[in-house]
Amino acid sequence: MGIGIELNVILAYAFGLILLYIIGYLLLVPIKWIVKLVYNGIVGGVMLLILNFVGGFFDYGIAINPITALVAGFLGIPGVIVMMIIRYLL
Repeated sequence: MGIGIELNVILAYAFGLILLYIIGYLLLVPIKWIVKLVYNGIVGGVMLLILNFVGGFFDYGIAINPITALVAGFLGIPGVIVMMIIRYLL
């Protein structure tokens, strides 16, 4: 019985560290996606509010309802621009 560490123990620790890294990475990617979605939602909502405030002076506005909130949330500023174009065409 020696003081040395067996190869099986070293391999088990290495496997555990690699598995921990992979699980941490898999949990970090969805968090980045959620943060980006929340950021786009906030920017899109603010853009809708600004558009409705400024558009009130020119008799132009986009109703804030669940559909427009989702479009602005998922697409952000490009979504608001697309809704403006659709409102203009209709």
